[in-house]
Amino acid sequence: MLRQTELGKFICHENHTLRDVLRKINDNVAGIALVTDNDDRLKRAITDGDIRRAILAGHSIDSTVAEFERDFPGREPTVAHQSESPALMRQLMLRDHIRQLPLVDHDFRVVDIILLDDLLLSEKPPINAVVMAGGFGTRLRPLTEDLPKPMLPVGDRPLLERIIGQLSVSGISGVSVTTHYMPEVIQEHFGDGSDFGVNMSYVHEETPLGTAGALRMIPRPEGPLLVMNGDILTGIDFRHMTNYHTEHQADLTLAVRPYEVYIPYGVVESDGPMLTNLVEKPTQTHFVNAGIYLLSPTAFDYLGSEGKLDMTQLVDRLLENGRRVATFPVTEYWLDIGHIDDYNQAQQDAAEGLV
Repeated sequence: MLRQTELGKFICHENHTLRDVLRKINDNVAGIALVTDNDDRLKRAITDGDIRRAILAGHSIDSTVAEFERDFPGREPTVAHQSESPALMRQLMLRDHIRQLPLVDHDFRVVDIILLDDLLLSEKPPINAVVMAGGFGTRLRPLTEDLPKPMLPVGDRPLLERIIGQLSVSGISGVSVTTHYMPEVIQEHFGDGSDFGVNMSYVHEETPLGTAGALRMIPRPEGPLLVMNGDILTGIDFRHMTNYHTEHQADLTLAVRPYEVYIPYGVVESDGPMLTNLVEKPTQTHFVNAGIYLLSPTAFDYLGSEGKLDMTQLVDRLLENGRRVATFPVTEYWLDIGHIDDYNQAQQDAAEGLV
């Protein structure tokens, strides 16, 4: 049974912003927030995936819950009375394809939250990760003349150590690192990973095979496989991304980031020769590849057997064959350390405790 203080991590109201809701979801680590009315009665549930779909549809992370509900009206939430048996609770969650079940009293006030993972009798396949750490880091020279890019210090420890720590916090214990440039530096620092809370293995590329080609060198996974570039700092809880991937039954899920393009001119919209609108100096928002992927075992069928293959090419192959590719918008901290300016920003963010 949750204590009242713990239950507060789940409860939000219509005047809260989606940013507030996402913060609660991250704090309670259950992937859900519960909207209640002024009498504390349950109105609806909002999942991490609901918020990310709203962002893909154009909502701001600072939209209120009330604004969100106007565009995404929710059905009456699935609940169970606090006295129901675990077997019935499990049946309700499997029937409605949900992973969290609010328990309510006779007045429809929330008293507890049950997670499907706590009720399943069989264990899910483990989620492992692959970190691509074989690049030369040419754009970061002279910093990378004596160190591979993932081993550059960010604050008090190497970038790759921060990535490994983030994976471990998200419950990922098996990590493969692909290497090419100065692999001995990485292996000597991490060893088997036991000092860093994970089991680490290494895949050395004699010739660079691309961000997807190296996956041919690891065994086909039993469950979802997280793949990310070794030059990314992020605050993502990869459990949320995994739930999103599973919910959408995707063969591959691609993390994406909003990117704003400022156009310093008036943009003309027309229908043939006739002007229909004139937009003065607009800012356009697009979603761009964030360098983080989740692959189902089925995606391995499209890797081919030889040659260089990048993730973008694998995505194209999946789409060409009618497979499901989902996009997961990243609202958390994210930084691609590709240039000196990015590296300097990472050092500043680390000093300020943002990473």
